Amino acid sequence: MSSEPVAPFDPSKPNIARAYDFILGGKDNFAADREVASKILEAYPLTGVLVRESRSFLIRAVDYVSRQGVTQFIDVGSGLPTSPNTHEVAYEADPDACVVYVDNDPVVIAHARALLAADGCVAVAPGDVHDPEAILASVRKTGVVDLDKPVCVILAMLLHFLDPAEAANRTAAFVHAIAPGSYMIMSVGVNNNDPELGARFAAAYTAAPLYLHKHDDVAGYFAGLEIVEPGLTEARFWRSPSPPPAESRPADIVAGVGRKPLLPSVS
Repeated sequence: MSSEPVAPFDPSKPNIARAYDFILGGKDNFAADREVASKILEAYPLTGVLVRESRSFLIRAVDYVSRQGVTQFIDVGSGLPTSPNTHEVAYEADPDACVVYVDNDPVVIAHARALLAADGCVAVAPGDVHDPEAILASVRKTGVVDLDKPVCVILAMLLHFLDPAEAANRTAAFVHAIAPGSYMIMSVGVNNNDPELGARFAAAYTAAPLYLHKHDDVAGYFAGLEIVEPGLTEARFWRSPSPPPAESRPADIVAGVGRKPLLPSVS
């Protein structure tokens, strides 16, 4: 584990990782984070449900990828540790699995380093989804993941902090960089034709731009990947053993898992 000093931070400025922590019932948050979380819940009361559904999707998706033989994970924008964490799920399939958690928030990095230091093949690296190349360089420095072999890149509840054009560019950069046979897990907030909802979210979350994407936008982020069954769907339905009722929602989380095709064999 790195012993690098943690960058200073301002607890009066809200952060979405800590706001999510509050929504999930955690204690690693500050008053500013709780205030923003409350505003988001007021703007769209189903937000708490969506966050929990996305978390459940992530657990199922990591389990699925692990059982396809992939043992390396890069969890981008991982947020504060919340059990079961990615490495805990991966270990169920293979105790030798390795995970690098990546985040740009110093509080997240500090907590992750403190809580996960003894958890086997786990590392924490600084990085921002706006710069995939820097993330992958940071991951390489940990020595935990071999990027020349198949990995799984996780972009869960993250891409809606980028506009659709940038989200497409950043996911394409990851797809280009990872080895054939690698996977990507994504979940993204979408707007189901409610023109006022995006404005309410933007007004509620003032710490950074927030965008509700369209289903077709998210489908485009899987370009270059073979999307696995059941395809791109709401997080609550993705391989769920007991899917909830299919009621219509003004906004939802859509999710999917894609695999980078293997190179053709040379005879």
